[in-house]
Amino acid sequence: MQTNLADFIKDTPEGQEADAILRACVHCGFCTATCPTYQLLGDELDGPRGRIYLMKQVLEGKPATRKTQLHLDRCLTCRNCETTCPSGVQYGRLVDIGRKIVEDQVPREGADRMKRNALKEALPRRWLFSPAMKAGQMLRPFLPRGLQNKVPAPRPAGAWPRRSHARKMLMLEGCVQPSMSPNINAATARVFDALGVQIVTAARAGCCGAIRHHLNDHEEARDDMRRNIDAWWPYVEAGAEAIVMNASGCGAMVKEYGHLLAQDAAYAEKARRISELCRDLSELLPDFEAELKGKLGDGIDAAVAWHPPCTLQHGQKIRGKVEGLLRAVGVDVRLCHDSHLCCGSAGTYSVLHPDLSYTLRDRKLSNLKDTGAEKIVSANIGCITHLQSGSDTPVEHWIELIDDALMKRAAARA
Repeated sequence: MQTNLADFIKDTPEGQEADAILRACVHCGFCTATCPTYQLLGDELDGPRGRIYLMKQVLEGKPATRKTQLHLDRCLTCRNCETTCPSGVQYGRLVDIGRKIVEDQVPREGADRMKRNALKEALPRRWLFSPAMKAGQMLRPFLPRGLQNKVPAPRPAGAWPRRSHARKMLMLEGCVQPSMSPNINAATARVFDALGVQIVTAARAGCCGAIRHHLNDHEEARDDMRRNIDAWWPYVEAGAEAIVMNASGCGAMVKEYGHLLAQDAAYAEKARRISELCRDLSELLPDFEAELKGKLGDGIDAAVAWHPPCTLQHGQKIRGKVEGLLRAVGVDVRLCHDSHLCCGSAGTYSVLHPDLSYTLRDRKLSNLKDTGAEKIVSANIGCITHLQSGSDTPVEHWIELIDDALMKRAAARA
Protein backbone atom coordinates (compact mmCIF):
# COMPACT_ATOMS: atom_id res chain seq x y z
CA MET A 1 0.00 0.00 0.00
CA GLN A 2 1.43 3.39 -1.01
CA THR A 3 1.47 6.02 1.72
CA ASN A 4 2.07 9.74 2.07
CA LEU A 5 1.86 10.49 5.77
CA ALA A 6 1.07 13.99 6.99
CA ASP A 7 3.77 16.18 8.53
CA PHE A 8 2.29 15.90 12.05
CA ILE A 9 3.01 12.18 12.22
CA LYS A 10 5.50 11.08 9.54
CA ASP A 11 8.74 11.75 11.44
CA THR A 12 7.58 10.36 14.78
CA PRO A 13 8.24 6.79 16.00
CA GLU A 14 4.49 6.10 15.77
CA GLY A 15 4.36 7.47 12.23
CA GLN A 16 7.31 5.39 11.09
CA GLU A 17 5.78 2.27 12.58
CA ALA A 18 2.36 2.98 11.08
CA ASP A 19 3.91 3.64 7.68
CA ALA A 20 5.70 0.28 7.70
CA ILE A 21 2.51 -1.55 8.73
CA LEU A 22 0.41 0.19 6.07
CA ARG A 23 2.95 -0.62 3.37
CA ALA A 24 2.77 -4.31 4.28
CA CYS A 25 -0.97 -4.45 3.49
CA VAL A 26 -1.78 -5.72 -0.04
CA HIS A 27 -5.57 -5.13 0.11
CA CYS A 28 -6.28 -8.87 -0.30
CA GLY A 29 -9.26 -8.88 2.06
CA PHE A 30 -8.54 -12.30 3.57
CA CYS A 31 -8.90 -10.61 6.96
CA THR A 32 -12.59 -9.87 6.44
CA ALA A 33 -13.38 -13.59 6.43
CA THR A 34 -12.35 -13.95 10.08
CA CYS A 35 -13.39 -10.55 11.45
CA PRO A 36 -16.28 -10.95 13.93
CA THR A 37 -17.69 -7.44 13.44
CA TYR A 38 -17.60 -7.72 9.65
CA GLN A 39 -19.46 -11.03 9.93
CA LEU A 40 -22.14 -9.38 12.08
CA LEU A 41 -22.48 -6.02 10.31
CA GLY A 42 -21.41 -6.76 6.73
CA ASP A 43 -19.87 -3.30 6.39
CA GLU A 44 -16.43 -3.00 4.78
CA LEU A 45 -15.60 -0.22 7.25
CA ASP A 46 -16.31 -2.62 10.12
CA GLY A 47 -13.65 -5.02 8.91
CA PRO A 48 -9.85 -4.77 9.13
CA ARG A 49 -9.26 -3.71 5.53
CA GLY A 50 -11.81 -0.90 5.74
CA ARG A 51 -10.46 0.27 9.09
CA ILE A 52 -6.95 0.30 7.65
CA TYR A 53 -8.16 2.60 4.88
CA LEU A 54 -9.80 4.89 7.44
CA MET A 55 -6.60 5.07 9.50
CA LYS A 56 -4.51 5.67 6.37
CA GLN A 57 -6.69 8.65 5.48
CA VAL A 58 -6.31 10.16 8.93
CA LEU A 59 -2.55 9.55 8.97
CA GLU A 60 -2.31 11.24 5.60
CA GLY A 61 -4.04 14.34 6.95
CA LYS A 62 -7.76 13.85 6.36
CA PRO A 63 -9.63 15.04 9.48
CA ALA A 64 -11.16 12.27 11.55
CA THR A 65 -14.91 12.28 12.09
CA ARG A 66 -17.26 10.77 14.62
CA LYS A 67 -18.03 8.11 12.00
CA THR A 68 -14.34 7.25 11.70
CA GLN A 69 -14.19 6.92 15.46
CA LEU A 70 -17.25 4.65 15.58
CA HIS A 71 -15.83 2.18 13.06
CA LEU A 72 -12.53 2.00 14.95
CA ASP A 73 -14.35 1.72 18.29
CA ARG A 74 -16.32 -1.27 17.02
CA CYS A 75 -13.11 -3.22 16.47
CA LEU A 76 -12.70 -5.87 19.17
CA THR A 77 -8.89 -5.82 18.77
CA CYS A 78 -9.15 -9.61 18.71
CA ARG A 79 -6.31 -9.67 16.14
CA ASN A 80 -7.82 -12.63 14.33
CA CYS A 81 -7.00 -10.68 11.19
CA GLU A 82 -3.30 -10.93 12.06
CA THR A 83 -3.52 -14.70 12.18
CA THR A 84 -5.32 -14.74 8.82
CA CYS A 85 -3.15 -12.15 7.08
CA PRO A 86 -0.69 -13.68 4.55
CA SER A 87 1.40 -10.48 4.59
CA GLY A 88 1.99 -10.29 8.34
CA VAL A 89 0.24 -6.94 8.83
CA GLN A 90 0.49 -5.97 12.52
CA TYR A 91 -3.03 -4.64 12.70
CA GLY A 92 -3.17 -4.52 16.50
CA ARG A 93 -0.30 -2.06 16.72
CA LEU A 94 -1.71 0.04 13.88
CA VAL A 95 -5.17 0.34 15.43
CA ASP A 96 -3.64 1.46 18.74
CA ILE A 97 -1.85 4.27 16.91
CA GLY A 98 -4.86 5.17 14.78
CA ARG A 99 -7.36 5.22 17.63
CA LYS A 100 -5.18 7.53 19.69
CA ILE A 101 -4.88 10.06 16.84
CA VAL A 102 -8.62 9.92 16.19
CA GLU A 103 -9.29 10.34 19.92
CA ASP A 104 -7.13 13.47 19.94
CA GLN A 105 -9.00 14.89 16.95
CA VAL A 106 -12.50 13.87 18.02
CA PRO A 107 -12.76 14.25 21.82
CA ARG A 108 -15.36 12.16 23.62
CA GLU A 109 -18.52 13.83 24.84
CA GLY A 110 -21.27 13.26 27.39
CA ALA A 111 -22.09 9.78 28.60
CA ASP A 112 -19.49 8.10 26.39
CA ARG A 113 -16.71 10.19 27.91
CA MET A 114 -17.95 9.58 31.45
CA LYS A 115 -18.19 5.83 30.90
CA ARG A 116 -14.68 5.55 29.45
CA ASN A 117 -13.19 7.71 32.19
CA ALA A 118 -14.89 5.59 34.84
CA LEU A 119 -13.53 2.39 33.29
CA LYS A 120 -9.94 3.57 33.02
CA GLU A 121 -9.92 5.13 36.48
CA ALA A 122 -11.78 2.45 38.45
CA LEU A 123 -10.81 -0.92 36.94
CA PRO A 124 -7.02 -0.61 37.22
CA ARG A 125 -7.16 0.46 40.88
CA ARG A 126 -7.61 -2.70 42.92
CA TRP A 127 -8.15 -0.76 46.15
CA LEU A 128 -11.17 0.84 44.49
CA PHE A 129 -12.44 -2.02 42.33
CA SER A 130 -12.31 -4.77 44.97
CA PRO A 131 -14.68 -3.18 47.53
CA ALA A 132 -17.00 -2.14 44.70
CA MET A 133 -17.08 -5.75 43.44
CA LYS A 134 -17.74 -7.09 46.96
CA ALA A 135 -20.64 -4.68 47.37
CA GLY A 136 -21.99 -5.72 43.99
CA GLN A 137 -21.78 -9.38 44.90
CA MET A 138 -23.70 -8.77 48.12
CA LEU A 139 -26.42 -6.96 46.18
CA ARG A 140 -26.25 -9.19 43.12
CA PRO A 141 -29.76 -10.71 43.41
CA PHE A 142 -31.24 -7.23 43.35
CA LEU A 143 -29.19 -5.84 40.46
CA PRO A 144 -30.58 -5.44 36.94
CA ARG A 145 -29.57 -8.17 34.50
CA GLY A 146 -27.00 -5.98 32.76
CA LEU A 147 -25.10 -5.38 35.99
CA GLN A 148 -25.45 -8.99 37.11
CA ASN A 149 -23.57 -9.96 33.95
CA LYS A 150 -20.59 -7.96 35.19
CA VAL A 151 -20.70 -9.22 38.78
CA PRO A 152 -19.86 -12.93 39.06
CA ALA A 153 -21.10 -14.86 42.06
CA PRO A 154 -18.47 -14.87 44.85
CA ARG A 155 -16.11 -17.84 44.95
CA PRO A 156 -13.60 -18.75 47.68
CA ALA A 157 -9.93 -18.59 46.81
CA GLY A 158 -8.76 -21.48 48.95
CA ALA A 159 -5.43 -21.60 50.72
CA TRP A 160 -2.25 -20.06 49.35
CA PRO A 161 0.70 -22.49 49.70
CA ARG A 162 3.17 -21.64 52.45
CA ARG A 163 6.14 -23.78 51.46
CA SER A 164 9.33 -22.21 50.20
CA HIS A 165 11.16 -23.61 47.17
CA ALA A 166 14.53 -22.91 45.59
CA ARG A 167 12.84 -22.34 42.24
CA LYS A 168 10.82 -19.12 42.16
CA MET A 169 8.62 -17.42 39.62
CA LEU A 170 6.86 -14.07 39.78
CA MET A 171 3.15 -13.80 39.08
CA LEU A 172 1.02 -10.77 38.22
CA GLU A 173 -2.11 -10.89 40.38
CA GLY A 174 -3.95 -8.43 38.14
CA CYS A 175 -6.39 -5.66 38.90
CA VAL A 176 -9.85 -7.26 38.54
CA GLN A 177 -9.07 -10.97 38.79
CA PRO A 178 -8.37 -11.08 42.57
CA SER A 179 -11.89 -9.91 43.35
CA MET A 180 -13.80 -11.42 40.42
CA SER A 181 -12.23 -14.89 40.57
CA PRO A 182 -9.60 -15.13 43.35
CA ASN A 183 -9.25 -18.88 43.02
CA ILE A 184 -7.37 -18.53 39.71
CA ASN A 185 -4.30 -17.01 41.34
CA ALA A 186 -4.43 -19.35 44.32
CA ALA A 187 -4.88 -22.39 42.07
CA THR A 188 -1.88 -21.29 40.00
CA ALA A 189 0.25 -21.02 43.13
CA ARG A 190 -0.92 -24.42 44.41
CA VAL A 191 -0.18 -26.22 41.14
CA PHE A 192 3.32 -24.79 40.95
CA ASP A 193 3.87 -25.55 44.63
CA ALA A 194 3.04 -29.19 43.95
CA LEU A 195 5.68 -29.10 41.21
CA GLY A 196 8.35 -27.60 43.45
CA VAL A 197 8.14 -23.99 42.28
CA GLN A 198 7.27 -21.08 44.58
CA ILE A 199 5.02 -18.38 43.14
CA VAL A 200 5.79 -14.93 44.51
CA THR A 201 3.95 -11.67 43.95
CA ALA A 202 5.11 -8.07 44.13
CA ALA A 203 2.88 -5.96 46.34
CA ARG A 204 3.32 -2.79 44.26
CA ALA A 205 2.53 -4.45 40.93
CA GLY A 206 -0.93 -3.69 39.63
CA CYS A 207 -2.80 -3.33 36.34
CA CYS A 208 -0.71 -4.43 33.36
CA GLY A 209 -1.69 -1.26 31.49
CA ALA A 210 -3.99 -2.88 28.94
CA ILE A 211 -7.18 -1.18 30.13
CA ARG A 212 -5.82 2.35 29.80
CA HIS A 213 -3.83 1.58 26.67
CA HIS A 214 -6.84 0.23 24.79
CA LEU A 215 -8.91 3.19 25.97
CA ASN A 216 -6.32 5.43 24.28
CA ASP A 217 -4.74 6.79 27.46
CA HIS A 218 -1.27 5.71 26.39
CA GLU A 219 0.76 7.84 28.78
CA GLU A 220 -1.11 6.60 31.86
CA ALA A 221 -0.75 3.06 30.52
CA ARG A 222 3.00 3.53 30.27
CA ASP A 223 2.98 4.70 33.88
CA ASP A 224 1.29 1.40 34.80
CA MET A 225 4.04 -0.44 32.95
CA ARG A 226 6.83 1.51 34.65
CA ARG A 227 5.30 0.86 38.08
CA ASN A 228 5.19 -2.88 37.40
CA ILE A 229 8.76 -2.93 36.14
CA ASP A 230 9.91 -1.14 39.29
CA ALA A 231 7.95 -3.59 41.46
CA TRP A 232 9.31 -6.67 39.66
CA TRP A 233 12.90 -5.62 39.12
CA PRO A 234 14.28 -6.65 42.56
CA TYR A 235 12.84 -10.14 42.00
CA VAL A 236 14.30 -10.26 38.49
CA GLU A 237 17.71 -9.34 39.87
CA ALA A 238 17.29 -12.03 42.55
CA GLY A 239 16.87 -14.66 39.84
CA ALA A 240 13.13 -15.18 39.28
CA GLU A 241 12.85 -17.67 36.42
CA ALA A 242 9.81 -16.16 34.77
CA ILE A 243 6.88 -13.80 35.17
CA VAL A 244 3.84 -16.09 35.11
CA MET A 245 0.65 -14.89 33.42
CA ASN A 246 -2.63 -16.70 34.06
CA ALA A 247 -4.69 -13.99 32.32
CA SER A 248 -3.85 -14.05 28.64
CA GLY A 249 -4.93 -10.43 28.16
CA CYS A 250 -2.32 -9.31 30.69
CA GLY A 251 0.26 -11.59 29.13
CA ALA A 252 -0.30 -10.11 25.68
CA MET A 253 0.25 -6.62 27.10
CA VAL A 254 3.32 -7.40 29.22
CA LYS A 255 4.97 -9.04 26.22
CA GLU A 256 4.60 -5.64 24.50
CA TYR A 257 6.39 -3.67 27.25
CA GLY A 258 9.69 -3.79 25.38
CA HIS A 259 8.04 -2.34 22.28
CA LEU A 260 5.87 0.24 24.03
CA LEU A 261 8.72 1.58 26.18
CA ALA A 262 11.41 1.37 23.51
CA GLN A 263 11.67 5.18 23.37
CA ASP A 264 12.02 5.53 27.15
CA ALA A 265 15.75 5.70 27.84
CA ALA A 266 15.29 4.95 31.54
CA TYR A 267 13.11 1.87 31.04
CA ALA A 268 13.74 0.50 27.54
CA GLU A 269 16.25 -2.17 28.53
CA LYS A 270 14.36 -3.23 31.65
CA ALA A 271 11.10 -3.38 29.67
CA ARG A 272 12.74 -5.59 27.06
CA ARG A 273 13.92 -7.97 29.80
CA ILE A 274 10.49 -8.06 31.42
CA SER A 275 8.88 -8.97 28.10
CA GLU A 276 11.41 -11.76 27.65
CA LEU A 277 10.60 -13.18 31.09
CA CYS A 278 6.81 -13.01 30.59
CA ARG A 279 5.32 -16.46 30.04
CA ASP A 280 1.76 -17.68 29.82
CA LEU A 281 0.93 -20.69 31.97
CA SER A 282 0.58 -22.78 28.84
CA GLU A 283 4.20 -22.03 27.93
CA LEU A 284 5.52 -23.16 31.31
CA LEU A 285 3.49 -26.15 32.47
CA PRO A 286 4.18 -28.44 29.47
CA ASP A 287 7.75 -28.69 30.84
CA PHE A 288 6.21 -30.37 33.90
CA GLU A 289 3.95 -32.73 31.91
CA ALA A 290 5.59 -35.97 33.05
CA GLU A 291 5.56 -34.86 36.68
CA LEU A 292 1.92 -33.83 36.47
CA LYS A 293 0.95 -37.16 34.95
CA GLY A 294 2.71 -38.92 37.80
CA LYS A 295 0.95 -36.87 40.43
CA LEU A 296 -2.48 -37.30 38.79
CA GLY A 297 -2.27 -41.08 38.53
CA ASP A 298 -5.16 -42.23 36.35
CA GLY A 299 -5.57 -38.71 35.07
CA ILE A 300 -8.51 -36.30 34.95
CA ASP A 301 -11.73 -37.92 33.84
CA ALA A 302 -13.57 -34.91 32.45
CA ALA A 303 -14.93 -33.62 29.16
CA VAL A 304 -14.40 -29.89 28.69
CA ALA A 305 -14.98 -27.38 25.92
CA TRP A 306 -11.85 -25.26 25.49
CA HIS A 307 -12.34 -21.61 24.56
CA PRO A 308 -8.96 -20.15 23.53
CA PRO A 309 -8.97 -16.40 24.22
CA CYS A 310 -8.03 -14.12 21.33
CA THR A 311 -5.22 -12.66 23.44
CA LEU A 312 -3.72 -16.15 23.66
CA GLN A 313 -4.17 -17.52 20.14
CA HIS A 314 -3.96 -14.30 18.12
CA GLY A 315 -2.22 -11.86 20.47
CA GLN A 316 0.49 -14.17 21.83
CA LYS A 317 0.34 -16.65 18.93
CA ILE A 318 0.03 -19.57 21.36
CA ARG A 319 -2.06 -22.41 19.97
CA GLY A 320 -2.44 -26.04 20.93
CA LYS A 321 -0.46 -25.95 24.17
CA VAL A 322 -3.38 -25.96 26.61
CA GLU A 323 -5.19 -28.67 24.65
CA GLY A 324 -2.01 -30.75 24.46
CA LEU A 325 -1.30 -30.55 28.18
CA LEU A 326 -4.88 -31.28 29.24
CA ARG A 327 -5.14 -34.24 26.88
CA ALA A 328 -1.84 -35.56 28.19
CA VAL A 329 -3.36 -35.78 31.70
CA GLY A 330 -6.52 -37.50 30.47
CA VAL A 331 -8.94 -34.65 29.79
CA ASP A 332 -11.32 -34.98 26.87
CA VAL A 333 -10.78 -31.54 25.29
CA ARG A 334 -13.30 -30.39 22.70
CA LEU A 335 -13.14 -27.34 20.44
CA CYS A 336 -16.21 -25.74 18.91
CA HIS A 337 -16.20 -25.05 15.20
CA ASP A 338 -15.66 -21.28 15.59
CA SER A 339 -12.92 -21.62 18.20
CA HIS A 340 -10.82 -19.06 16.31
CA LEU A 341 -13.42 -16.32 16.81
CA CYS A 342 -13.85 -13.84 19.67
CA CYS A 343 -16.45 -14.43 22.40
CA GLY A 344 -17.22 -10.69 22.54
CA SER A 345 -15.65 -9.89 25.89
CA ALA A 346 -12.57 -8.03 24.59
CA GLY A 347 -11.67 -6.13 27.75
CA THR A 348 -14.06 -3.21 28.18
CA TYR A 349 -15.81 -3.89 24.86
CA SER A 350 -18.75 -5.65 26.51
CA VAL A 351 -19.47 -2.46 28.47
CA LEU A 352 -18.99 -0.06 25.57
CA HIS A 353 -20.69 -2.13 22.84
CA PRO A 354 -23.03 -4.52 24.66
CA ASP A 355 -25.27 -5.38 21.70
CA LEU A 356 -22.42 -6.64 19.52
CA SER A 357 -20.69 -8.20 22.51
CA TYR A 358 -23.68 -10.24 23.66
CA THR A 359 -24.50 -11.34 20.13
CA LEU A 360 -21.00 -12.77 19.83
CA ARG A 361 -21.24 -14.30 23.30
CA ASP A 362 -24.50 -16.08 22.59
CA ARG A 363 -23.23 -17.39 19.26
CA LYS A 364 -20.10 -18.68 20.96
CA LEU A 365 -22.03 -20.32 23.81
CA SER A 366 -24.34 -22.06 21.35
CA ASN A 367 -21.36 -23.56 19.56
CA LEU A 368 -19.67 -24.52 22.83
CA LYS A 369 -22.88 -26.23 23.95
CA ASP A 370 -22.88 -28.27 20.74
CA THR A 371 -19.65 -29.96 21.89
CA GLY A 372 -21.62 -31.73 24.63
CA ALA A 373 -18.95 -30.95 27.21
CA GLU A 374 -19.89 -30.69 30.88
CA LYS A 375 -17.67 -27.67 31.54
CA ILE A 376 -16.11 -24.76 29.65
CA VAL A 377 -12.51 -23.77 30.36
CA SER A 378 -10.63 -20.70 29.17
CA ALA A 379 -7.53 -18.67 30.03
CA ASN A 380 -8.62 -15.08 30.59
CA ILE A 381 -10.77 -13.55 33.32
CA GLY A 382 -12.72 -11.42 30.83
CA CYS A 383 -13.72 -14.39 28.68
CA ILE A 384 -14.58 -16.51 31.71
CA THR A 385 -16.85 -13.87 33.27
CA HIS A 386 -18.46 -12.96 29.94
CA LEU A 387 -19.26 -16.55 28.98
CA GLN A 388 -20.51 -17.45 32.46
CA SER A 389 -22.92 -14.51 32.38
CA GLY A 390 -24.89 -16.22 29.62
CA SER A 391 -24.53 -19.88 30.51
CA ASP A 392 -25.63 -22.39 33.13
CA THR A 393 -22.65 -24.55 32.21
CA PRO A 394 -19.74 -23.92 34.61
CA VAL A 395 -16.95 -21.78 33.14
CA GLU A 396 -13.55 -21.70 34.82
CA HIS A 397 -9.84 -21.27 34.17
CA TRP A 398 -8.12 -24.42 32.95
CA ILE A 399 -5.59 -24.20 35.78
CA GLU A 400 -8.46 -24.66 38.24
CA LEU A 401 -9.24 -28.00 36.59
CA ILE A 402 -5.71 -29.23 37.26
CA ASP A 403 -5.63 -27.77 40.77
CA ASP A 404 -8.91 -29.46 41.70
CA ALA A 405 -7.65 -32.82 40.42
CA LEU A 406 -4.37 -32.50 42.34
CA MET A 407 -6.20 -31.66 45.57
CA LYS A 408 -8.58 -34.60 45.15
CA ARG A 409 -5.66 -36.92 44.46
CA ALA A 410 -3.80 -35.65 47.54
CA ALA A 411 -6.93 -36.10 49.68
CA ALA A 412 -7.38 -39.64 48.38
CA ARG A 413 -3.78 -40.54 49.23
CA ALA A 414 -4.17 -39.03 52.69
